[in-house]
Amino acid sequence: MTVELKERIEEVRKRIATACARAGRSPEEVRVIAVTKYVSLETTGQALRSGLTDVGENRWQDAAAKWEAFGSEGVWHFIGHLQTNKVKDVVGRFAYIHSLDRLSLAKEIEKKASALGIEVPCFIQLNVSGEETKYGLEPGELLDFAVELRSMKHIRVTGLMTMAPYEAEPEATRPVFRGLREWRDRLNREAVLDYEVTGLSMGMSNDFEVAIEEGATWVRLGSVLVGKE
Repeated sequence: MTVELKERIEEVRKRIATACARAGRSPEEVRVIAVTKYVSLETTGQALRSGLTDVGENRWQDAAAKWEAFGSEGVWHFIGHLQTNKVKDVVGRFAYIHSLDRLSLAKEIEKKASALGIEVPCFIQLNVSGEETKYGLEPGELLDFAVELRSMKHIRVTGLMTMAPYEAEPEATRPVFRGLREWRDRLNREAVLDYEVTGLSMGMSNDFEVAIEEGATWVRLGSVLVGKE
């Protein structure tokens, strides 16, 4: 592990602890996904050897070589838009899918997971900000979508995911993160599923502290943590 990587990891952990203290939370409630899509095979290996256990990739084409090299060394998260025809490559390799955003994708995940005899933890992606460039369900579609998932025994909704707009002032992202938490709470309050949904995958390098203050349980960190090559 390089000195620079070690320093970045230590700094991120301090910032997480400080954000948790402001919110009255324990740092143990927040898990970090090292987003390795912009770094090399070598840096990905260093990140895993440094004690970072969770890694995130956006596209199977870019992740394949890294997964072949280090697939057994970490917990792999698929965090990008998942094309239906790539489900066969992702399910069974990635422990979590953070971008479940349409029924056709859910059906394909269910089909592949059923064939493998596994259950896939998925985050339902919501486009809380309403940006046209962002993927995700409209928030108002969440409850009906969750009803559709009840019959899919190989998918478990582990949480909700969103991406906030990039803002020069991170505080401006707060309504997006708060909105995702409120929709998670509503999903539980209305008992659409027969289990509690706890996860909130939200917050990236620019805004993760605000996300933590609003309840993030997973933050997806690239440049601030592992750099950009």
